[in-house]
Amino acid sequence: MTPQDRQLVQESFAKVAPIAEQAAALFYQNLFDSDPTLKDLFRGDMVAQGRKLMQMIGAAVKGLDRLDGLVPVVQDLGRRHVKYGVLPQHYDTVGAALIDTLAAGLGPAFTPEVRKAWLTVYGVLATTMKDAANAGELAAAVGC
Repeated sequence: MTPQDRQLVQESFAKVAPIAEQAAALFYQNLFDSDPTLKDLFRGDMVAQGRKLMQMIGAAVKGLDRLDGLVPVVQDLGRRHVKYGVLPQHYDTVGAALIDTLAAGLGPAFTPEVRKAWLTVYGVLATTMKDAANAGELAAAVGC
């Protein structure tokens, strides 16, 4: 992840923040259209869930400037998602739904460079989450 990737992600997310509620609704629509079985992982008010999602993305985007503080938070998030039933393959579906949502929300401002930056940043964060989830499962399996 380059400084330019961070900057592009931060600047583009600032344009999405004012339409956060609509972006969250579109994200979940994209997600469930891609994999309807994922609806079973969500058991509550989807508007509230959308707010949490956008707050989490916003915090992660801001935290890109301080990776030493962001990484432990993202690792914890990965470990918690295992308890919710999230599987490694779900991360690809989530990433695709996120990219589709950003493309719709940003329109022409979702340039190829912005898309690449989001793919890079999401890839780093998703890998961090999956690695922490796998490490947590391994530790539980061996009784640590």
